[in-house]
Amino acid sequence: MSFLNRLPLCVGQKLTELYFRTRFRSIATLQGECVFPKMQVKILPALQDNYMYLLICPDTKEAAIVDPVEPDTVLSSVEKEHVSLVSVLTTHHHWDHAGGNEKLMKKLSKSIPVYGGDDRIGALSDKVTQGDTFNVGNLKVTCLFTPCHTTGHICYYVESPNGDKCVFTGDTLFQGGCGRFFEGTPEQMYSALIEKLSSLPDDTKVFCGHEYTLQNMSFAKNVEPNSEVIAKRIQWAEEKRANNHPTVPSTIADEKSWNPFMRVHERSVQTHAGETDPIKTMGSLRREKDSFKG
Repeated sequence: MSFLNRLPLCVGQKLTELYFRTRFRSIATLQGECVFPKMQVKILPALQDNYMYLLICPDTKEAAIVDPVEPDTVLSSVEKEHVSLVSVLTTHHHWDHAGGNEKLMKKLSKSIPVYGGDDRIGALSDKVTQGDTFNVGNLKVTCLFTPCHTTGHICYYVESPNGDKCVFTGDTLFQGGCGRFFEGTPEQMYSALIEKLSSLPDDTKVFCGHEYTLQNMSFAKNVEPNSEVIAKRIQWAEEKRANNHPTVPSTIADEKSWNPFMRVHERSVQTHAGETDPIKTMGSLRREKDSFKG
């Protein structure tokens, strides 16, 4: 889809929206939550396989929404949780993540900041980049600039006062996989996954943008067919999906143990890719995954 960058903005946006609308499959998922002592994350399924996340500071009852593509679902959750929505965290400009921003702003009674790293994001008010920080109540949010899937992709790393940690990775890091290199290079994805996300604490919870776990873990098994940790995760994920439960979150440590794109320094992964250089391994894996049928 990199050709979209060479088209007029309005045309590129329409084609991008058409692409994401037509690729969806029907995957029903129940809402879920992850509760820490000083932080809550409400998992809000959207469209057919997207995830939005309502990030809540329980001390202040302030909340932020990540990628609110379905504003009515967001507002219903805000009302149900009795919280005040104070900001929007947008990972990237694609319609299935940023397409609800403007509609949400129109539905709110007051203006709130919309964070993101790309001028193509609807209703963007606060453009951010690597190392920028802001707060949601008592929660500290640090921006990680992870260009590749798109040139302005941002992941949001969140810390609570007592040390709870999570990261919202959009379409950069999935459970068992990573996003397509629509607007970037293997070097950029290597920097995003290995130099930035892999350096986060191992117990950081990973909340990604889509329910792609079974597809991704099938590819991971193809890369490392003898991995017991991959086999066990596939069985676990199959049970979750059979009951329409989300498979998120994983952790950074988990991803290092089974995600081939986080394991490009491992001999077994390099051997499968036919490479000895980790960046070339990253590129080889992505090319193979792009046509992998599983």
